[in-house]
Amino acid sequence: MAALCLYRHRWKRIRYLYNFTRNLTGKYDYDLVVIGGGSGGLACSKEAAQLGQKVAVLDYVEPSAKGTKWGLGGTCVNVGCIPKKLMHQAALLGTAVKDAKMYGWQLPETVCHDWTTLAEAVQNHVRSLNWGHRVQLQDKNVKYLNLKGSLVDGHTVRGLSKAGKETLLTTKNVVIATGGRPKHPTHIPGAVEHGITSDDLFWLKKSPGKTLVVGASYVALECAGFLTGIGLDTTVMVRSIALRGFDQQMAGLLTDYMEAYGTKFLWRSVPTKVEKLSSGGLQVTWTDVQTGSEHKDTYDSVLWAVGRAPETKALGLDKLGVQLNKDTGKIVVGADEATSVPNVYAFGDISEGRPELTPTAIRAGKLLARRLAGQSGELMNYDNVATTVFTPLEYGCVGLSEEEAVRRQGEEGVEVYHAFYKPLEFTVAGRDASQCYIKVICERGGDQKILGLHLIGPNAGEVIQGFSLGLQCGATYPQLLQTVGIHPTCAEEVVKIHITKRSGLDPTVTGC
Repeated sequence: MAALCLYRHRWKRIRYLYNFTRNLTGKYDYDLVVIGGGSGGLACSKEAAQLGQKVAVLDYVEPSAKGTKWGLGGTCVNVGCIPKKLMHQAALLGTAVKDAKMYGWQLPETVCHDWTTLAEAVQNHVRSLNWGHRVQLQDKNVKYLNLKGSLVDGHTVRGLSKAGKETLLTTKNVVIATGGRPKHPTHIPGAVEHGITSDDLFWLKKSPGKTLVVGASYVALECAGFLTGIGLDTTVMVRSIALRGFDQQMAGLLTDYMEAYGTKFLWRSVPTKVEKLSSGGLQVTWTDVQTGSEHKDTYDSVLWAVGRAPETKALGLDKLGVQLNKDTGKIVVGADEATSVPNVYAFGDISEGRPELTPTAIRAGKLLARRLAGQSGELMNYDNVATTVFTPLEYGCVGLSEEEAVRRQGEEGVEVYHAFYKPLEFTVAGRDASQCYIKVICERGGDQKILGLHLIGPNAGEVIQGFSLGLQCGATYPQLLQTVGIHPTCAEEVVKIHITKRSGLDPTVTGC
């Protein structure tokens, strides 16, 4: 108790001295301190430094429940976009090997995949990015501190090292960009002890084997897709619907393709227990929510993909009065990324109502840095941000879903043009193209402004990225038709689209 009292007294004394010194001099250690070394935080800190600001960035990775940890760069670099896309590519190559025989390639009858080779290659690339980020910070004169940051007040950040050593930094402005981490369903017995998340999957030294993916978010479907693609027995357990928040017609086509691809789905099911057997396998018990019946099966791995939680609890926000959304735990911010406390800003996944997308955070971080440096007044535009779900057959979209467009404009105020098409590459290989689909959602009246564009097919991300520029510029349906396509591509089917849902005509593309 005496030691605790001494610690509290020492801490108060340190805070007093810092505040007293600061008030006397009117100066701070830094112009900007960024808490969080993910894509957004790094972008913000480097941009500010280039504009002449004195900047420090604090980053500290708490190991996952399974003990997985990684380096500088945040979720995207270490356990998100980058390793996911590389493993997605591994799966696509598996499909290409199957197609190759129809294109004349003489290959062995049996082709197998080696997880260890893939994992080591992916992890080595990620480590090279970790090192690259550290070098960039040094080159741009950003002070990198491997400390766990929290706020003392609107101008003071406390950093705590792994060994427990404290460092206080005073700063004119504080930016919070700590992102989020996967949730564990702690109410399910055995979930935390025996399950893994996307924080662990990409760093596994041995194959996850037969895997149950619980959840139907884009993370769940992407992971299930590449696990299936490299030859693993994979099942997705879905409580209600897939890809909540996305266009539900597109979501249905996507899961239909995945089922045909080999991924199994347990619809309307919720897990109730995970037990480790003497054999080392994991026995999962679940309930069918429609019938109430109970089922069991054994898996080698259980991957929880049931959402993400913002990293706000250890930041000391409650003491400062930073307003949080009570339901999500995210920080409430204004259009300028300002929190309810002066000089404290937040952006990226940690902010309420913002898209949880790396490029969005990077752009928002750079713009914030420019505003704080007095170099610009430009705000981030969060409308018409394109994204792609990297499932075996990719789904790219920009703008509104059909459901959201109808909610805003009414049924009679929306015109939907659509087409089922067959990629040329699928023809010789004899691949099913039943789910290759395009949908362009427009205002029905006036110039028929395009409200949303959705595409399922190969390289959907590459296609949608280009069309997203058009939507940012207010593209209309007549302008889309005036655009000459590149032949033969999947993208050209977008500019040829002409059949409306309202007409009831068959939207299947014929001819070349």
